[in-house]
Amino acid sequence: MKRYLKYVKPYWYAFILGPILMITEVAGEVILPAYMARIINVGAANRDVPYIIGTGLTMIAIAFIMMGGGIGGAWFASKASISFGADLRNDCFKKVQKFSFANIDAFSTGSLVTRLTNDITQVQNLIMMGLRMMLRAPGMLIGAIIMAFSMNARLARVFLIIMPVMIIAITIIMRTAFPRFTIMQKKLDKVNSNIQETLQNVRVIKSFVRGEYEEKRFSDSNEDLKDSSLRAFKVVILQMPLMAFFMNATTLAVVWMGGKQVLVGDMQVGNLTAFTTYIVQVLMSLMMLAMVFLQSSRAVASARRINEILDTEIDLTDENAKQTSKTVQEGRIEFQQVSFRYYKDSQEKVLDDVSLTIEPGQTVGIIGSTGCGKTTLVSMIPRFYDASDGQVLVDGVDVRDYSLKNLRNGVGMVLQKNVLFSGTIEENLMWGDEEASQEAVRAASEAAQADAFLQTFPDGYQTQLGQGGVNVSGGQKQRLCIARALLKQPKILILDDSTSAVDTATEAKIRESFTGTLKDTTKLIIAQRITSVMNADQIVVMDEGRIVGLGRHEELLAGCEAYQEIYYSQMDREVSAS
Repeated sequence: MKRYLKYVKPYWYAFILGPILMITEVAGEVILPAYMARIINVGAANRDVPYIIGTGLTMIAIAFIMMGGGIGGAWFASKASISFGADLRNDCFKKVQKFSFANIDAFSTGSLVTRLTNDITQVQNLIMMGLRMMLRAPGMLIGAIIMAFSMNARLARVFLIIMPVMIIAITIIMRTAFPRFTIMQKKLDKVNSNIQETLQNVRVIKSFVRGEYEEKRFSDSNEDLKDSSLRAFKVVILQMPLMAFFMNATTLAVVWMGGKQVLVGDMQVGNLTAFTTYIVQVLMSLMMLAMVFLQSSRAVASARRINEILDTEIDLTDENAKQTSKTVQEGRIEFQQVSFRYYKDSQEKVLDDVSLTIEPGQTVGIIGSTGCGKTTLVSMIPRFYDASDGQVLVDGVDVRDYSLKNLRNGVGMVLQKNVLFSGTIEENLMWGDEEASQEAVRAASEAAQADAFLQTFPDGYQTQLGQGGVNVSGGQKQRLCIARALLKQPKILILDDSTSAVDTATEAKIRESFTGTLKDTTKLIIAQRITSVMNADQIVVMDEGRIVGLGRHEELLAGCEAYQEIYYSQMDREVSAS
């Protein structure tokens, strides 16, 4: 719990004032039945109207004080719990932002969404309920018991019977509920993941007419969540009738035994009325405590899931970096006997003993079969992954010795999966440079061959994009992502198959623009089309995690079998197509 104190300290006054103000409400609830007993025993019995009015006015004044305390207590409890939840959610989100790809792979996206929303809400609700009940329920319990024993100790002994039974029942309910709530949250993860995946890929689903299949898949996961939720809430459903039964049975017993005492003159009618109220208060306070404990069982399950995020050890940091102030100046890249495995214990190498030197300003094409390690190779330059063996150097410095911020600021990357965010096109492009002028934004768009189609949009650069850029075509999305990277003016630019949806003529214009706008930038182009890399300063041919060819187009065409195979197969397809 120590880790959560940091979220309490900024709002310590609310955490203190909330319960204290609730005590004023408790004090009133304990005192009012005694005043009511006086009205019956003294005022009504003696027909003393002034006494009844005076006592009644005192009760009204107490009620107003109780109302003020209740409102204040509820306000401060809300402020404390909501602020706590907001700060915790911020820290969890910041932690997720620092995750490496490997860390993210350990959680599903739906699970992370659930943890940052539903799970934190459960903890937040517990704090709100706890602040309102932590002093109120025990205060009412203790106060009501004291008042009941002071009025009639013999009758109050009924508490000694009913309270242990209720405590045992609450304990059994809690022990049963906790594991069920844990399972329920996991089922909720699955549903959220299903929803997110379906919404992101709705076009694919429609194009393959798989709507019914996805409906069935969602229905199954939703039914699974429903069953686990019902199983968990069966315990909650049982609690209220059980507590109500104890309350009614105890009240009936007290009225029966107290009524007999009134008949023989051992107890006044007003005292019996007040005593009955205290019975209800004692049992209500136990019910409140039961609700807090029950909510805590769900919140503890959620807190453990939140802790899994906060306790995740980020396996890719710059804490041990030796040159944190250094920035990328030239763009020289060296791979020295680099090998890589996605899992430490895996025998299979994605990259195997790769050595390669790329000089500043060069254009290097990387080509090879699907899954041969091209993307993994270039992902090591901005340290999305670290080499299992060997070194990756930028400007002669191991990438692990840069700060992640400085290293990645020097590298522009257009990924295979082009991602745009909701907002205007201009806002998306300015991810590359938040301070860029409109002229610079337009120049980058022109170089990426995006300006022409943007001019056809009614709102131009102010066009609003849907989530993920769903309202632009694949080729337009690729060109916008390239423009965003160009605006960054990086020393190293990586294009990972980022012109696959662009026609060859437009692709040629983009490459041609690089000679002017990116003259001093080192450019790495991963491509499936051999025409995309034919004019590169050097071409890297990869197969099964190894470099099997290195040189210019003419050299490889003359002496690299793997390159020849790719070249002639693509040329044959073009001839056949024509």
